[in-house]
Amino acid sequence: MTEAITVYMTAGSDAEARKIAEALIDARLAACVNILGPITSVFYWDGVQHEEEVALVAKASREDFAALNAKVREVHSYDCPCVVAWPIAEGDNAFVQWIRDETRGKRGA
Repeated sequence: MTEAITVYMTAGSDAEARKIAEALIDARLAACVNILGPITSVFYWDGVQHEEEVALVAKASREDFAALNAKVREVHSYDCPCVVAWPIAEGDNAFVQWIRDETRGKRGA
């Protein structure tokens, strides 16, 4: 059975977040992408950085993660974008099935 996952990502702007979300949905690599809005990220990249970013959470299938990650890297402006996933351990059965149905086998549809 296909495992449903959530994928956390960040983008440099709302416009970039929308571009990423639309690319993932158009490619059927995610059933849904939530754009959570501005966050402040503090990280080390050539020194300590403080940047405003936009967080995204996608609902996808684990089997699609490699393709999803490749698509994000294709459209993202960062050299090293944040793209991390974790399994959905529990969830409403109908919702989890919807994730599976909308991603599995839908590419190119």
